[in-house]
Amino acid sequence: MPLESLLRDEGVACSCKRLHKSPVRQIEVGKNILWKIAVMAKERGMKNPVVTADRNTQKTGEMVCEILEEAGIQPVFFIMDSGRPEPDEFWVGTLALQFDRQWDGIVAVGSGTINDICKIVADMTGLPYLIAATAPSMDGYASNTSSMLRGGVKVSLPSKCPDGILLDAAILARAPMEMIQAGIGDMAAKYVSICEWKIAHIITGEYYCGEIAELVKKSLKTCMDSSAKLAARDEDAAGDTAFGLVLSGIAMSYAGISRPASGTEHYFSHIWEMRALQQKKPRSLHGISVGVGTLLTIPVLKYIGQLEPDRERALRYAEDFDPEEWKAFVRQVFGTAADTMIRREDEEKKYDKTLHKERLEIILSRWDEIQKIIREELPDEEWLKERLLLAGAPVSPAQLGLSADDVRTAFLATKDIRDKYISTRLLWDLGMLEEAADRLFGSWRET
Repeated sequence: MPLESLLRDEGVACSCKRLHKSPVRQIEVGKNILWKIAVMAKERGMKNPVVTADRNTQKTGEMVCEILEEAGIQPVFFIMDSGRPEPDEFWVGTLALQFDRQWDGIVAVGSGTINDICKIVADMTGLPYLIAATAPSMDGYASNTSSMLRGGVKVSLPSKCPDGILLDAAILARAPMEMIQAGIGDMAAKYVSICEWKIAHIITGEYYCGEIAELVKKSLKTCMDSSAKLAARDEDAAGDTAFGLVLSGIAMSYAGISRPASGTEHYFSHIWEMRALQQKKPRSLHGISVGVGTLLTIPVLKYIGQLEPDRERALRYAEDFDPEEWKAFVRQVFGTAADTMIRREDEEKKYDKTLHKERLEIILSRWDEIQKIIREELPDEEWLKERLLLAGAPVSPAQLGLSADDVRTAFLATKDIRDKYISTRLLWDLGMLEEAADRLFGSWRET
């Protein structure tokens, strides 16, 4: 489907019986097209927008301001005085406190964190919002959620989708190489997310749309086909990768949830990031750790695919579940952020024994379908590893400074970070979570 059709005002009528709409009204892709930001701003009536950048994107931000001024627009330039601002309460509050009633738009110059922060503030203020992307590093450009740290917990919050997205391939290809690698890692995750989404649809009845899944797969192919050229900073490959990531974000907007684009592999990343922040340790970019998490999760799903479920074992496992032991584990892993997750269980009821029995019966009756999904949706992990290596991306936890214990602990905790039915939730329902941890990660060592 042409891009114009994906973004049309009336939406896209779908076979899933829903009308899919993306709030994005315009996407510009090409080489040396930064000048178009002024055209996009004028079309949205901007005369006094705030242009937001950080230290890393400051020069491009200055170019944007010059382009706007030449077009008769008077921007205010706000620099997040950090080389790596966090997507948290501090920076949202800092930008919000700069708010001037004369502002009539927000123009972000950056990638993931800047976009997430500005989307939150644009939602709060109701101002039109544009993003001039500076790196093909993540899939959140076109999504209507922001991945934020709130109270130390990584959460996905509703926010404003950009009205317009500008992807200048010449700028994207000059991004720091780790950000380019992060984009391929974030895209690789879609193999897992689509697989888990289809499985969750069977077990929990969660909404699923095959056409949205196909859109994600199309964007995934676009990115994987570009991976070999990214290390050479090929502009066409950088543009194609960014466009594939944006298509993935449109898919999330269509679905109204992040499910088409993230699953267990993202939760590995979220947990490593949260623990690093708590321990004041350095951490990898989100997409890079997601790529490694993907290479860890694919074997998990394939392990599930060869299991033979045992009803009695699963029922005994759920019956023996000790809520106090679970709370102690969550506190050990998440520290001060644990209380939020413990409170959420009262609403989510992941460990409710009656609901477990209901899910188990569905799992047992439809096991053949679940196995078929795993066989059909997942690539060979060695092939995928090669795609990431071609882009120069890390492919092992050890390359991220993570130990065997970091991997095993994160694996066991992925089921608790959000209310999404993923592979570790399925293993818990089968009564095989710890056994899987021992077999897949208990003796894991990097050579």
